[in-house]
Amino acid sequence: MEEARAEGNEIISAYKAALEKVFEDHKREAVRQSETRVRAESTNARQQKNQAMAKAQLDLKRKQGKVQQELKDKLFAEAEELVREFMKTADYDAFLVKCIRSALDFAAGEEMTLYINPSDADKKERLERETGTALTVSAEDFTGGMRAVLRGRNILIDHSFKTALANEYDKFVFSGGDDIG
Repeated sequence: MEEARAEGNEIISAYKAALEKVFEDHKREAVRQSETRVRAESTNARQQKNQAMAKAQLDLKRKQGKVQQELKDKLFAEAEELVREFMKTADYDAFLVKCIRSALDFAAGEEMTLYINPSDADKKERLERETGTALTVSAEDFTGGMRAVLRGRNILIDHSFKTALANEYDKFVFSGGDDIG
């Protein structure tokens, strides 16, 4: 009986040890799987956060670009208004004379056609007297200033405000704001 009991206890101990080993193996596997799942979920969460941040940055850049474009358009509309006001002054008339004389010096006697803006047609005779050259009123409105064409050399001398404003508009870029103090 004792032998049977000892044998039974031994079988129970062996079975218990086997169950504990299976339990420990199962526990280790469950911990490993949960750690793997946590790492995967953490990676997924980081990726989602990065995607959300990238989308938010892109939206912000679009909004910033739109606002900058609106401000740029508004700024150049004001600049055009200032040009129109300048064109009503005596300084503008002096500017035209200076540009015409500069073009004449550049041409050095070569045949050239000098154009003034249609809005300056009333100044044509006075400018011709002051500069001693014939002027042509352009069919195209170039927002003031003057243009000259030297056909012999295929040269356009462009002192028009339309071109100057367009060039400045194309070059204009808002700074990052870092230099604002």
